[in-house]
Amino acid sequence: MRLQKRRVVGASVVAVGAALALAGCGAGQITQTNTMLPAVNGAMAQAGKLVLRDAGLVNRNDCQQAYASGSSAPLTLVIANDGTADDELVSVSSANAGSATIEGQKAVVAGSKLLVGPATEGESVQQPSSASPTSPTSGSPTSPASASPSAGPTGQPTRVGHAEIVLQGIKQVVWPGQTVPVTFTFRDAGPVTVQLPIHAPTVELSCQPSASHEAGGH
Repeated sequence: MRLQKRRVVGASVVAVGAALALAGCGAGQITQTNTMLPAVNGAMAQAGKLVLRDAGLVNRNDCQQAYASGSSAPLTLVIANDGTADDELVSVSSANAGSATIEGQKAVVAGSKLLVGPATEGESVQQPSSASPTSPTSGSPTSPASASPSAGPTGQPTRVGHAEIVLQGIKQVVWPGQTVPVTFTFRDAGPVTVQLPIHAPTVELSCQPSASHEAGGH
């Protein structure tokens, strides 16, 4: 009878030990991956009446995808102004970049939004002017910086601005799944720091494994 009880107690100790071991492994995995985010959806943040949506680094659309040290990384996001007063993007900085450049429109018009991303082919990013969106003789399509697809809070047409922001001199390699802290500073709303992931590719990639990968079998 005593022998049977000892066997039961011994089995219980082994089971508890195994459960603790598994729990430790699980905790280690969570700790290791809690800063790894999927490179599909962009980040979101808010500074006063300004809302930053779908913010991230533009995917390079190649099999490597990572941004190497010393490279430049363009950003893509939408800055919406839900307030009744205009604001302005003063600066952009990152602890993982030497500097950042801003080209195009910096004003975030009240009741409108500022689209940030690389200009499409054949499109130049220019500062907005008081001129009409299209020339009477040109007939060329309007650019995002001068488009007026909707009406603002006062019923007047709103201009959707466009800008390009590029992180210069990446200090450490950035892989898909990792995030980069980027601080956006606005004239009135102040600074807001956002952890930006690399967006998903916008094209289908056909990547072949390297020769060393095939030889190693791993």
